[in-house]
Amino acid sequence: MSIAYDNETLAPHAAPHADPIAVPGIDVAAVKKLTAEQLDAFGAEMDAIRQRVIADLGQADRDYIHKVVKAQRGFEVAGRALFYLPPAWPLAVAALSVSKILDNMEIGHNVMHGQYDWMGEPGLSSRMFDWDNVCPGEQWKYSHNYIHHTFTNILGKDRDIGYGILRMDEDQKWHPYYLGNPVYALLLMVFFEWGVAMHDLEVENIVSGKRSLEENKAIYPGLMKKIRKQALKDYVLFPALTGPLFPLTFAGNATANLIRNVWAFNIIFCGHFPAGVATFTEEECENESRGHWYYRQILGSANITGGKLLHLMSGNLSHQIEHHLFPDLPARRYPEIAREVQEICERYGIAYNTGPLHKQLASVAKKICRMALPPKRTAD
Repeated sequence: MSIAYDNETLAPHAAPHADPIAVPGIDVAAVKKLTAEQLDAFGAEMDAIRQRVIADLGQADRDYIHKVVKAQRGFEVAGRALFYLPPAWPLAVAALSVSKILDNMEIGHNVMHGQYDWMGEPGLSSRMFDWDNVCPGEQWKYSHNYIHHTFTNILGKDRDIGYGILRMDEDQKWHPYYLGNPVYALLLMVFFEWGVAMHDLEVENIVSGKRSLEENKAIYPGLMKKIRKQALKDYVLFPALTGPLFPLTFAGNATANLIRNVWAFNIIFCGHFPAGVATFTEEECENESRGHWYYRQILGSANITGGKLLHLMSGNLSHQIEHHLFPDLPARRYPEIAREVQEICERYGIAYNTGPLHKQLASVAKKICRMALPPKRTAD
């Protein structure tokens, strides 16, 4: 849903002479009006959390990421080795899947956000790291780190709202094409790394005439180079190394990529699209203060509750709210600051969207199906 803002206070308000609309996932009464002064104070509290964590970064953070990298490499070596033993094929796939999930979520995503640049290690530098994924790191950093994290949930600016494929918000104009929303979502989930790789091509804008094929020429060389590298590694080189077991290894690599794709899709969609996550117009965010930027990040995100294993395997994007607030802080710090962020939100009357994985998944699935249908026509 979209939440409108008063031009003077940047606070949510209901339409004139209208009752508040009950929205699943948000207690409308709890979305308190904030003055510009309150937003500044709120922003100052968020800044204080950020500065405190930055001042505390040190050996524990260094040891943590080294431990995760070591574990990821161990799972990859184990998975590749187990493919030489046909009876151990399920274990090989499981190990390789864990390796790919760790590489993409807790290592790749977070390292390319610059969360470990302060360490000064080339292998963990956002400028040098590239992940086990068909999307080139440099391309992803532009579309994700800059576009998505700067214009989070601003309609017309943040292309992650629906990824140019899905209708995920009431304010996206409905078209009969969107009747296929559930099918498109399923295909995006299965081929998620490919969807991310093709994201910057803006196919939907090419179809609508807003973008020309000529504008994509600069993207093609890097994209094709990365696709060739990944395809050769997973579908030619490693299967070939197992000789007569080539078909099994090929299938195992494809299955591991599928598992990683499904997992990443679900974690990311649960952090961005459950009921109650707000979207904004460009006008609402013109000349916004830092406090309002923080405010937008919170209302435009959702968390997933769970244990340490869930947080690790999700790259701590189970704390999507904290990630949107502080994208360049080491993600391992999100669980320790989440309680404080939630307490501050409660004091300011700002909705903090969180829930278990099954609840957020059900909410996302329901929204995908609901957004496929034409908007309801009312007497108004």
